[in-house]
Amino acid sequence: MNQAILFNDDFSFSIEECAWCLTAQISGQKATIYFHSTELEKLKAIDDCTKYDLEEVAELWLEKNELEGNDIHIKI
Repeated sequence: MNQAILFNDDFSFSIEECAWCLTAQISGQKATIYFHSTELEKLKAIDDCTKYDLEEVAELWLEKNELEGNDIHIKI
């Protein structure tokens, strides 16, 4: 786990973005991470296994990309 990223346990479905999202602190900056996926859209809730998988996806995304602004949109 990257120590510069602290994920909050606040998964919710954003109707506006049509995506599951969570907030995180990334190097002290608050960000909202949106996960866009037709498979995820079908879920009524995020279980622990999916939660950890999505956190890993976000960590990998941040290794390859710079945080610009307060929102991150990841297409899976």
